[in-house]
Amino acid sequence: MNRACVIGWPVEHSRSPLIHGYWLKEYGIDGSYTKEAVRAEEVAEFLRGLKERGFVGCNVTVPHKEMAFAIAEEAEESARVVQAANTLWLEGDRLFAANTDTYGFMTYLSHSVPDWRAHDGPVCVLGAGGAARAIVYGFLDAGVDEVRVFNRTRSRAEAIAEQFGPRVKAFDWTNRSDGARDACVLVNTTAAGLKGAGTLGMDFGGFNQDCVVADIVYVPLETEFLAQARAQGLRTVDGLGMLLHQAVPGFEKWFGVRPQVTDKLRAVLVADIEGRT
Repeated sequence: MNRACVIGWPVEHSRSPLIHGYWLKEYGIDGSYTKEAVRAEEVAEFLRGLKERGFVGCNVTVPHKEMAFAIAEEAEESARVVQAANTLWLEGDRLFAANTDTYGFMTYLSHSVPDWRAHDGPVCVLGAGGAARAIVYGFLDAGVDEVRVFNRTRSRAEAIAEQFGPRVKAFDWTNRSDGARDACVLVNTTAAGLKGAGTLGMDFGGFNQDCVVADIVYVPLETEFLAQARAQGLRTVDGLGMLLHQAVPGFEKWFGVRPQVTDKLRAVLVADIEGRT
């Protein structure tokens, strides 16, 4: 029986066991997926002892993603670019790492709004953390000509621009509304709006009507950011799809089956979110 888990501190909030548990049952696989609360000072020892603990791999949630990347012996480009890993697996005795946030976000965006490039404008990203890096990487890989990064601390946005090259440009946070009006996609990668806390203070007036507005926050499913965009007639993409799709590659690595993200699975997660918020 293959065993996998998610590690974090805290880890109780993680919905990964709900997703992977659903798939294990759906595909009749004799396996398990559990939550493991691991303190920062214990991460290295835990990951290096995965095999001895009986695990074939794990997911990693905040605040351990950077540490997981550093400890892995082999890393896919997805993790190297972001300098963080959320999915680990063993091949023999070697620990491999990937960051599946890029895959999760871009897959759900393409499924939800296949013509997200209907308007030939830039992609605009709010925030400059690990999720922003993963999403910037995804859009560049998709061939977008220009990505604009807006962050409260401009130097962090400039660091992303420096890392990815001339197609990525740093902007002041105060310019986030005016600088995004011609966007084909606008993405919030910050925690603003999580559980209703904080606001992004966006003015969606005058935005191109083909613009797609996406949020990686999924609690609540419709954040204030998305509600305001929808009120202006813009198309919106919630954060739950990214969570569901980023889980696919890991499950395939650990359990040997590539699972499907279905409406039924999404309904299970929606019920859980609405029951706990």
